[in-house]
This record gives sequence, structure tokens and C-alpha cells, in this order.
Amino acid sequence: MKAPAEGTITAGQLWALATAACLTVGNIYFLQPLLPGVAREFGATPRDVGLTPMLTQVGYGLGMLVFVPLGDIVERRRLMLALLGAVSVALLGCAAAPSLGLLAAASFLVGFTTVVPHVAVPLAAHLAPPAERGRVLGFMMGGVLVGILVARTASGFLGAYLGWRAVYVVAAGLMVLLAVALRTLLPESPPTASMRYGALLRSTLALAFQEPVLREAAILGGLGFGAFSAFWCTLAFFLEEPPYHLGSQAAGLFGLLGAAGALAAPAVGRLADRVSPRTNAGAALALALASFGLFALGGRTLAVLVLGVLLMDVGVQSNHVSNLARVHALRPEARSRMNTVYMVTYFGGGALGTALGTWAWTGWGWGGVCGVGAGLLAVALAVWAAGRAGAGGRASGPGAAPEPGLQAPGL
Repeated sequence: MKAPAEGTITAGQLWALATAACLTVGNIYFLQPLLPGVAREFGATPRDVGLTPMLTQVGYGLGMLVFVPLGDIVERRRLMLALLGAVSVALLGCAAAPSLGLLAAASFLVGFTTVVPHVAVPLAAHLAPPAERGRVLGFMMGGVLVGILVARTASGFLGAYLGWRAVYVVAAGLMVLLAVALRTLLPESPPTASMRYGALLRSTLALAFQEPVLREAAILGGLGFGAFSAFWCTLAFFLEEPPYHLGSQAAGLFGLLGAAGALAAPAVGRLADRVSPRTNAGAALALALASFGLFALGGRTLAVLVLGVLLMDVGVQSNHVSNLARVHALRPEARSRMNTVYMVTYFGGGALGTALGTWAWTGWGWGGVCGVGAGLLAVALAVWAAGRAGAGGRASGPGAAPEPGLQAPGL
């Protein structure tokens, strides 16, 4: 069965793609609530063990650079199945790792091969009618966010009762089952471009220089996700200290608060279809910045910490969805490559935030983490404020329509 043409996505196809994104993205986040247990088993410091999730994110970014552009020139279903097989092996490598160094290496490979969501999202964007692309992208990102929160919560509980290694065994089994399901449920998806792999990578890099909207959206997304990662990679350590004295279950339960971000994503996507997604991104970044003010001033009070997590998740994920809506409106024939540029920058920002967050925690504690998150978001808002209004348009190039409420450059 061949994939339908652009503008004819069915509900079943959308649900299948969103489910694939939901189940695979969790591989990146399983470790975050488990870090204290890993540190105890290997006798490592928070700074040492913090390198492991950072390497996962670095691997994720490199995997997107290597694999995701292929979605424009190869059959996407086959690509997703191959990636699911590879990540299953990498997850089992994490489960069997005898040292922190080998766990870090296997975690890098997990990130490198867990890029199915970013093959699925451009496919959904390609199949969506242009007037509903924001809604479809919001639905896809809602699936991703549900996967993130379920991963953190489930890994926190499984790790508490069965040990952190069991989490990776269960994840590998899920990847195998998902591959079987997608082989049955997804249609074939013929490529949208014809070129050699080297030319494909060169054209991907060229897009970053040719598209100012893509550059700005990627920077805003990456800095926002960096602040997000700085918080989540240190939360489990923070909750172990006074006044909380809580374990991995509690860190996992905090992941459920991400439901707010998951619920907000489809609404933000619909909003991006009607008003300026660039304006949405600026407002979302300001909301996330306010959350770090709450963390700094009242993070040792549970109610304030919960409120801050809610604001941060809604702000960061709304920023992400708004920027994706801008990126996927640019060049229909290059959506996988555009998505690659955006997401490599996005997870590069996440890796930076993870490294800075664990470094700040080791040196300055919770106040240092809050300073890192707030600083990254402040830089993002400065970039957003410095950008010209016309740079936020939905598309670029001759004849491109400007974003609602904005003028095209030069008008």
C-alpha cells in the first residue's frame, strides 16, 4: 500500500505515527529519574553520572543528522523498522553495562538510533493538509510529550522496585513489539527527493544558511530545551536532599506533571494555524523563564515546585510546537532535512543544558541550576526580541506568504 498524497492523512495513520513517536522517544528519558541509583551502583559523583544523559542527547542529535535526512530519499517505513531494530540492541547493551563508561557508550548508541519520532513527524507534516498542519504537528508533539512523561514515571517506579537495568530490558521489548506493529499498520512512503547521500547532507547544511526562519526557530527551540534539560537532569538529586528526602519514584511522579505540556501541545498547534507562531514562541519562552524564578525563590516548597514544573513544561513545549509549525511550513520537498537542522540544534541545546545543569548542581546546588535555566531562556528571549518581525513568517522565498499579523521582509 502506497502512502497517500499530501493533504490526505487519515486518523488511523496519524494515530499510528503519534504512537510510534510516543513509544520511542521515551528511550532518551528513562535514565533521568534513575541517576542517583546508577551513581550509587558505580560509586560515581552526580557530575560523572550526568555525562551519561548528556551523551544520550549528543547521540540523538548526531543520529538525526545521519539518519533523519534519509526520510526525503528512502522509503520511511523501512527506515523506521531498521532504526527500531538497532535501538533494541543498544538498549540491551545499557541493561548489561558492567561500568559507568560502558553505560555511557551504550547510552550514546541509544540516542544515536532513537530517531524514529523525527522520521514520523515530517511524514505526518507531509501528509497533512496545509490548513491543518499545525493541528497535526500539535497532535504528534502531544504523542511525544506523553511518551516523555510516561517514560520518566514508569522508569522511576520500575527502577525503585526492579532496579534500573530492568527498565532497559522492558524498553527493548517494547521496541520489538512496535516494529512488528508498524510493519502491519503503516503504508509505504515513497521518497520526495532524488539525490545521493553526500549531496543530501550538503543540502541539509545549506538549508541552515539559506533559511533565516529555520535558524531562528532552531536557536529558540534549542535554548528552551537546554533550560528544560538542566532542570530535569538534576531534579532527582534535588529531591533526595532536605526538605524532601524523596527517591526515584517521586522524580518519576513529577514527570506526570508533563501532562500539562502534552495537553497544551495540540492547542498551541491549532493556535499556530490561526495566529503568529513566532509570537506564540516568545510568550512561551517568557512563561518558562517565570518558572525558573519560582524554582529559585520557592523551590523547597512542594506547591511552588509543582507550579513551576507546570509552567516550565507548558512554556518549553509550546515554544517547541510553535517553532516546528514555522519550520514545516518552509519547503515541502525538504521537510526531513529541515526537521534535521531544527532537531539537531534542539538536542544540541539539550546536551548543553544537561552539562551545564550537572556542573552547576555540583558547584552551586539548586541555585546554580536555576541560574543556568534562567540564563538560557533569557538568551533565547534576547534572540527572539532581536529578530525582525518578518523573520517569523510561515514560509520563505519568492511569493511566500507572511505569518498572520506580520509583514513580509521588505514590505
